Formats: sequence, C-alpha cells, structure tokens
Amino acid sequence: MKQTFRLFLVALFAGAVTLGGYKFFEKKDYISFEPQKTSNFIPTSFSAAAAEMNTDFTDAAEKTVHAVVHVKNMSVSTQPTNIFEYFQGGGQPRARVGSGSGVIISPDGYIVTNNHVIANATNLEVTLNNNKTYTAKLIGTDPNTDIALVKIDGNEEFPFIPFGDSNNVKIGEWVLAVGNPFNLTSTVTAGIISAKARDLNQFDGNPQSFIQTDAAVNRGNSGGALVNTRGELIGINTAITSETGSYVGYSFAVPSNNARKVIEDILEYGNVQRGILGIQVGNINPQIVEKYGINDTEGVFVGGIEKGSGADKAGIKEGDIIKQLDGYKVSKFADLSGYLGSKRPNDVVEVTILRNGKERKVSVTLVKLETFSIDDLGLEVKNTTPEELRERGLKNGVTVTRALTPEIAQYKLEGIIITQINDETVNDIDDVKRIMTQRNYRSPIKMTFMDTAGKINSFIFR
Repeated sequence: MKQTFRLFLVALFAGAVTLGGYKFFEKKDYISFEPQKTSNFIPTSFSAAAAEMNTDFTDAAEKTVHAVVHVKNMSVSTQPTNIFEYFQGGGQPRARVGSGSGVIISPDGYIVTNNHVIANATNLEVTLNNNKTYTAKLIGTDPNTDIALVKIDGNEEFPFIPFGDSNNVKIGEWVLAVGNPFNLTSTVTAGIISAKARDLNQFDGNPQSFIQTDAAVNRGNSGGALVNTRGELIGINTAITSETGSYVGYSFAVPSNNARKVIEDILEYGNVQRGILGIQVGNINPQIVEKYGINDTEGVFVGGIEKGSGADKAGIKEGDIIKQLDGYKVSKFADLSGYLGSKRPNDVVEVTILRNGKERKVSVTLVKLETFSIDDLGLEVKNTTPEELRERGLKNGVTVTRALTPEIAQYKLEGIIITQINDETVNDIDDVKRIMTQRNYRSPIKMTFMDTAGKINSFIFR
C-alpha cells in the first residue's frame, strides 16, 4: 500500500513538472509573437494605402452606370458556297451579331462608341440599364481614332455622362471602367491611371495616344466609359493588350478631349478636321546628337519642315526640339499627337522649342491635314503643297504619308510623290478617289511616282 502511495506521489509530481514546463514554454512562445503594445509606430505605406482606399466610388458609379448602354451590331455577310461564287461573287447571306458598349453624352440620345463596335452594321440595337431597347441610327464614324457616333430617339430625357478634361488626368488617379463585358450589363470595375499618352504603334499601328489603366476591361467593354471619381467622362475604353483575348492587367482608352472633338466635327462638318503643325518627326539617335549637340532625351525632335505650313511660318527649324504645347509637357511623339488630336485647323498653339540649348516660344497656326487611304495599294496619301512640288521639280502629285499594311511597309514608300495612277494625272487626293472609284477592280493598278532620291519609278499592283 505504501509502495503504491509513493508511486502515486512520484507520478503526480512528474505530471505537475511536465505541465508547468509546457505552460512556461507555451507562454513565452505566445508572447514572442505579440505586437508591442507600447509602440505607436504606424508604417507610412499602410497609412497612405488606407487613406487612398477611403475613396468612395459609389457616387461616381451611380452617376454613370445608367448612361452606359449595351450596343448590339447585326450585320449580314455573303459566304461563297462554290468555286464560281468565290471568284465571281455571290453566295449565301449569313447573319452575324456583335456586341459592345456605348456612352450616352446628351439628354437627347447621342451615344459615343467605338468604330469597331458598329462596323458593317445593317442594324443597331441599344439597350439601356433599365432594359429598354431602342433602334439606333449611325451619325458618323472616324476609323483613325476608332470613334463612332450613334443616336437613339425617345419621349424622355436620357441619363448622360458629362465630359471631363482628359488633359488634366494624373497618373495614379482612381478611375472606373463602366461597360457590358461578356454581355453582362452595367459592370463597374475600378483601377488607376497607369500611364498617359501611351503609344500603341507596336500593337496595332494606330498613330494616336491612349490613356492606360489597370481597371479590368474585357470583350464587350469596347465603347464603354472611363470616368473619374466625380463621374466625369475622361475616356472611351477601346483596347486591351492580351495573348488570351481577355484582360490581363492593362487596358487603353481614347482620351475624352479627342473623342469629344471627333464627334463635334462629325456633327458640324460630317467628317473629322485634323490640324497639324507641318513637321516631320525624327528620332534622337547618336548621329543626331552629334550633329545638333543635343543633350536632352525628352521631347520631339524636328526632322524636317513642310514648306508653307504653320511651323514653317512660325520659324520652327529642323533640329529644334519641341518641349511643350500650350504649357503641357511633351516627352515623346505620343504626347504631341495626343494633344493635337483635340485641335482643329486654324487653331493657334503655343509651342515651346529648344534650340541651341535655349528655350523659346512661338505661336503656330495649325493647317488642315487632308489624307486619303488607298486600300487597294495599302497606302495613305496627302495633298502636296506647291512649295514641296517646286522643291522636287514636279508640277503635280500626292505624297505618301504611311503604309497601311506590313507587306507594303517593307518597301519604305513614305515620302514618295505619286504623279500618276493608271497613266492618269494625279493633282490631289480628289483625283485619287475618282481614279480608284472608276477603275475596273479586277485590273492591275499602275502607280507612277518620284522616290525620295528624285528618280521616277512605276509599280504594278496586281
């Protein structure tokens, strides 16, 4: 009995020691991970993030969601059913339906969207956030900026989004993307302005500049609204860069100032009036740096001047570097083209240039850019000024401004002057339109031109 009692005491003592040791170590382990209560230190990054996330998006979303519509594009295409229809035309009609978004910009039902949303439409249908459906009428388009204007009619005033000033948006500013991705109506996503004047030449050859944001934009968002936290329209969502076709982190919007100018031109003139400085842009490379003694890495280098243009009359010279337009900083060509995209011919722009290390300001009156796309040749041409013709020793011709396809781009035809098409004299782009409209589309096209070295050549396009 005594032996049993002693064993019980030993077991009880050992258990107490074990339990006490466990509690001792458990308590120390817990304390070692506990924040120090005496410290009042708060990381500044956490404080800034918390302050930013206090931004209230509900008011902006409520103001804009009812003014963004679902646009349905119904078109009919003809599909050949045999070899004869393939070569001679004809075939079986086939209906196609596409969809996107649009933004109501006035109480009487004008809607801005993307040109690619309504392209080739035989019928346009617009559905509002309240599920009311209207037949829309196409007012005008501008493929260069991918902007289109349509209109719906009704007995009531429609909700609309007022324009904001896209020149004043700041990198890091909160924005909302409102649209109808994947046929999901009235979808709102949030993000920030990731970049301004983003050049998308590397993606699709579009020469204009875009607002870049990380607000989620997917298929169906095209033509929708990019708005600031005040509910003002600062962009029209247009493109994404993605290997999958869906959003992966970046999206792009046409700045609202450019979109507004395009639709105002369509309403007033029926087409878009583009104003240009009249300069040829050059790249800053080691040879240019050595020739002109350039120290700056930001700005637009003037590689040439078009005779008789606003830049020529204002005294801008080859070798100058454009640093500002109306006080807005110009770091690259996309800054310049984006700002001029909101201007018209005869507008006066104050240009700050750097010449011989000194800045000076000159006022430039923009001249009208008149171009025509010869789709069958894959070339865009513009009217040639009398001064340029005299300089090249020619009496007539239109100048090639850019190639429209990668196949033609490899021949580097920019700057050549086309004097004849199919042996007919070309004086201006109106002649080009007439010749291309009247020609037999099955026949080859003969293009006679003077190259940049001053030699006369001819190409046959089949």
